[in-house]
Amino acid sequence: MHEDMRVLAVDDDPVTCSILQRILNKCDCKHEIMRSGPEALQRIEKEKYDLLITDLRMPDVDGIALLKEVRKKSTDTLVIMITGFSTVESAVEAMKLGAYDYIRKPIDPDELLLVIERALENKILLDENRLLKEELAGRFSFESIIGRHSGILQVLDLVKKVSQSMSNVIIRGESGTGKELIARAIHYNGPRRKNRFIAVNCGAIPDSLLENELFGHEKGAFTGAYEQKKGLIEAADGGTLFLDEIGNISEPMQVRLLRVIQERSFFRIGATREVNVDVRFICATNQDIERLVEEGRFREDLFHRLNVITISLPPLRERREDIPLLISHFINCNVSHYSDPKFSQ
Repeated sequence: MHEDMRVLAVDDDPVTCSILQRILNKCDCKHEIMRSGPEALQRIEKEKYDLLITDLRMPDVDGIALLKEVRKKSTDTLVIMITGFSTVESAVEAMKLGAYDYIRKPIDPDELLLVIERALENKILLDENRLLKEELAGRFSFESIIGRHSGILQVLDLVKKVSQSMSNVIIRGESGTGKELIARAIHYNGPRRKNRFIAVNCGAIPDSLLENELFGHEKGAFTGAYEQKKGLIEAADGGTLFLDEIGNISEPMQVRLLRVIQERSFFRIGATREVNVDVRFICATNQDIERLVEEGRFREDLFHRLNVITISLPPLRERREDIPLLISHFINCNVSHYSDPKFSQ
């Protein structure tokens, strides 16, 4: 399972190196054992490793120096420190610098094997997560916004600028004009792209359930609340929350949402302690929201908080020249989809 993983182990003690050799042989991974810090440093400068296992105290080049060097070259390389009882404080300091874990001498082979296997499993998950984010970034790159119509080209220019800001956005357009695609392009090409993008269709969730979905609840807050539940606002902390059909939310929900935007905090249902969040709100609507404000069905103060930047999408009937491009795009998507091996079985 770990045959593609590359591990470098470094220790100036021959006995420890022998133990490391036996343990790594059981891990089914590609591995190298070295007894010199400078020699390991040369290897790190030339090669990339998934896991570094290093003694903390070594002459010339110690474990901290190797940790700094390997993290400088590859931030996703995991590091396990080996330390004597007298240097536990230094191991804790190494953890603060980014080490994954540390093992104390004398080494317990079973304990070290467990830590190594856990680290390699974690590295596999990190790699999968990174690849997924890269795939998402590609799917929602600026190039994914298809069209030659002047209105779409203007939208693309605006989206490129908006993606680098932290301002809230309202995207306007008829159903099917690609409002969520624009929202995702803003997120995945901006500074929040490493954090979550969460989409909520406010028009598809009854108001009685929407509050619980957005804000979550504490254990015992109501009948059936058997455990604490985090809401989607909290889940989007550091990232983006996309609220589709924002014009459909009730006035009480508008009040709660306004407070989150103003205070950057909220209470879960049944809670007595606030939760602080940093969320960018991107909203979408196919309604004339100014008219809703005039009619008293949408709070003016909430509208102004959300409508920092407006992006208006032209309907397809005004983009006739883009229809062949869109048809070609969807045909290619379907061909790629069904040529995937899992669909040919």
